Amino acid sequence: MTSTKPYLIRAIRDWAMDNQLTPQILVDVTMEGVDVPQQHVNSGQIILNVGDQAIQLEKMDDEIMVFSARFGGVPRHVTVPIESVIAIYARENGQGIFFRDPQNPTAPGSEADSKVTKPHLKLIK
Repeated sequence: MTSTKPYLIRAIRDWAMDNQLTPQILVDVTMEGVDVPQQHVNSGQIILNVGDQAIQLEKMDDEIMVFSARFGGVPRHVTVPIESVIAIYARENGQGIFFRDPQNPTAPGSEADSKVTKPHLKLIK
């Protein structure tokens, strides 16, 4: 059975943009395949604006998200494996979803990780 995660990421992203909100993803940069500007990484994580006005989406499927974006005015290619996405939410109101790794319940995005938990985000088990 395929994972619901990529479908939920696409749905929340679309919902945010349809409502003139800014979709952001919280990414675990320690996972294999993540390629992001390291100067913007904080505690092994990065928050990325993934709205159409901020990125040029090249690919988004069940495995990976690839896009170009500007960081400090400098264009940069970004690769985010779907499995590395901890959360997707709207910047303006915090509504979205935190994903939980069932094999590692203390991983970022789990109920035990209060450092990254934002109000109004629903935890998917």
